[in-house]
Amino acid sequence: MKRLNVDRARSLRTVHTDAEQGLWYHLRSRDLQGWKFRRQHEIGRYIADFVCPYAGLIVELDGGQHGEQVIYDELRTLELEAMGYRVLRFWNNDVLKNIEGVLEVLVEALARPAPHPNPLPAGARE
Repeated sequence: MKRLNVDRARSLRTVHTDAEQGLWYHLRSRDLQGWKFRRQHEIGRYIADFVCPYAGLIVELDGGQHGEQVIYDELRTLELEAMGYRVLRFWNNDVLKNIEGVLEVLVEALARPAPHPNPLPAGARE
């Protein structure tokens, strides 16, 4: 199962939506106030769109299909939060039409400490 998720995450990095590409442009190379983000990163049995491991912050971008899978998304969020992460969700449309607003929300979230202990294990590399 672990290997399957790694392979799936790798393949997802090669195929992305316009919204994912647009947000990644602002998150890659520590461009957002020096915070390191990873994209299509496996966390447990899930693959997060974007994660800042040090801040324990996951960013999920939702397209139209997510309107039909609300319960799954809520359960996924609860499970990720139980692992110590904060999860922020944005609609693809928000990223495409209001990237500055999305980035502002992210900066505010990164400025607040995580409510749970940092999910990185002791000695883990960033």
